[in-house]
Amino acid sequence: MVAVALVTGANKGIGSEVARQLGDRGITAIIGARDEERGRAAAERLGLPYVRLDVTDAAGVRAAATWIEQEYGRLDILVNNAGIIFDDGPPSRTTTAEARKIFETNVFGVIEVTNAMLPLLRRSPAGRIVNVSSERGSIGRTLDQDHPLWPMLNLAYCSSKAALNMITASYAKELWDTPIKVNAVDPGWVKTDINHNEGIKTPEEGAAPIVAMALLDADGPTAGFVQHEGTLPW
Repeated sequence: MVAVALVTGANKGIGSEVARQLGDRGITAIIGARDEERGRAAAERLGLPYVRLDVTDAAGVRAAATWIEQEYGRLDILVNNAGIIFDDGPPSRTTTAEARKIFETNVFGVIEVTNAMLPLLRRSPAGRIVNVSSERGSIGRTLDQDHPLWPMLNLAYCSSKAALNMITASYAKELWDTPIKVNAVDPGWVKTDINHNEGIKTPEEGAAPIVAMALLDADGPTAGFVQHEGTLPW
């Protein structure tokens, strides 16, 4: 039985690479993207299926879940990769409009997609949910004055990823006694459009720990927050 995966925000960057690596392992990795032209182009390039998916559009998310059910009958892997970021400066200059915009995608979008896909994941013998988080969502790292994150003050983005970490833990608790495992992964500082290609890791390197958590065996962890180098503090 061929495993079926959905990767959100998969038309480029880390998401596209996650889909490629899953596809290379024989998994049917569905390219989820809100821009249909770019999404179809990525799907054609990778030889993978595409579904239009804007995580901020509840009706569209439900339509994508219906399509996956009709086409495949279940979902084995969900990678919540779609996310946005912008420099909102010091917290005292952050506007609620900026924060709402980021939370719509990075937080509420994850809840919307996960809840829509969960009935399909429950049909899998070993469902996996991977939330693409960030070390910048770690409160422990944020308050470490000796860590490179200390000078960074992006309230909206960092708090959205901290919220995503709690979302991860919450779903993991609900699904604790099921075969579904839920984990958060920091891909590291990856060269992508989201940071104007200023990262130090390639998309291939950033995708690797995400794919590893998507392919956990039955003895693998749940409710974890990890990066390539190991476990991160919440």
